[in-house]
Amino acid sequence: MEIRTAESADADSIREVARRSMEASYTLSPQTIEGAVAQWYDDEALSEKLDDEDLVMLVAEDDDGALLGFSEAVLIEDGGDGDLNWLHVDPDYRGDGIARTLFESTRERLSDMGASRMRGRVLRDNTAGNDFYEYFGFAKVGDDKVDIDGSDYVENVYVEDEPEELEAITNDEGRELFVDYNDSERATLAPFLAVYTGPTRDDRWGYYCTNCESLDVAVDTMGRVECNECGNVSKATRWDAAYM
Repeated sequence: MEIRTAESADADSIREVARRSMEASYTLSPQTIEGAVAQWYDDEALSEKLDDEDLVMLVAEDDDGALLGFSEAVLIEDGGDGDLNWLHVDPDYRGDGIARTLFESTRERLSDMGASRMRGRVLRDNTAGNDFYEYFGFAKVGDDKVDIDGSDYVENVYVEDEPEELEAITNDEGRELFVDYNDSERATLAPFLAVYTGPTRDDRWGYYCTNCESLDVAVDTMGRVECNECGNVSKATRWDAAYM
């Protein structure tokens, strides 16, 4: 088995592995899966991913050149987090160590790119995916709501070391809020950090802009985050087709 960087010629195989993997792992409708795969991995979208210097896609292929799985990860900030967003393996080849090899290769590549640690994201209803991160000693630090084809799903977030405590901060109205340095989102100028109303990550409040240290951050109906002070804007996510 060889692990290498994905190429545009892998497009058809990537789409097929993604479709089969999602069908086996998620309780999404066939229509939703087909639509998601088409949006995220059509030729144009894949080309944009491969040209993104902060994003890495690795593929695993056998000795005959057949693609058996792939990973997709992104560097959020140099010296900060790197997110493993997808790790797909063809269901016919699960249990052969492909996922582990892709996982370790992706973590090494993110480290080479400047990430100090890796985070993992997986839908809550993907039991095997959540078990995978726990097997490697990752700790669940929170969750996010994500939109797929017009419906909300819960996505769990894992980190590979003990999560930092939330940091208290006071807004302009004198209200105490709590910034989560474990939950960052890449943006054009500097990452956004999640903000909660309390120290236990139970009630999400909004975002903190690390570029200008402002809490005046807005989120539109498509999930795009923008700082009203400095114009910092979140970059494309894997869920939001509007960015593609």
